[in-house]
Amino acid sequence: MSTLNRLFTESNSLAEYAGRYAAYITDLLDQLDYAAIDRVGRLLEDARHRGRTIFIVGNGGSAATASHFACDLSLGPRVFGGKAYRAISLADNNALITAAGNDLGYETVFSEQLKTLLTPGDVVLAISASGNSPNVVKAVEYANHAGAMTIGLTGFDGGRLRHIAREHIHIPTPKGDYGPVEDLHLMLNHLISSYLVRLTKEENEGQLVFALNRTRRLDESVAARAETA
Repeated sequence: MSTLNRLFTESNSLAEYAGRYAAYITDLLDQLDYAAIDRVGRLLEDARHRGRTIFIVGNGGSAATASHFACDLSLGPRVFGGKAYRAISLADNNALITAAGNDLGYETVFSEQLKTLLTPGDVVLAISASGNSPNVVKAVEYANHAGAMTIGLTGFDGGRLRHIAREHIHIPTPKGDYGPVEDLHLMLNHLISSYLVRLTKEENEGQLVFALNRTRRLDESVAARAETA
């Protein structure tokens, strides 16, 4: 039984179900790998500094998150006057997706786009609750072969994507818990992008930008204030 089926069975009302659902999400949040999140953020920030493109792929709810992630990274920095990320969702070109799906097979809809657009050093961010979506796996396999950095956001047991992506953030859940995994993936988008776009503001103001350096800068700032107090 999936977690959501169990929560439904145990609940006598929508309000009770909502409380149990929220508690489950809180438990998943407590299991987040913050070190992995930091590594992914550094990879995306490095891609921006090198002028590389970040391609984001996913199906269904993950396609919506891919579009959302690309929007936040490419537009968000402009609010702070910073240099935007070159981020593109490969789930957004309906004509190309349906043409490739019809003529070559649905498993090719992302990899065929990468064959045209990807250059070595770019980043492919793949989002899949199961980690086994054939078109996502095929895209990551192609990206690895083509010299790109690959990142996976996964759920359930991680599937194949968890093992072939060069970096990943995993949300461990029972198989079938699509909603909670997609909730966490969207939260990761907001968490990561809200931090990164603010780094672009610091860069625009001439301050140190890499997360690696922020702690040292903050420590030096605190020490300077202590000396003048």
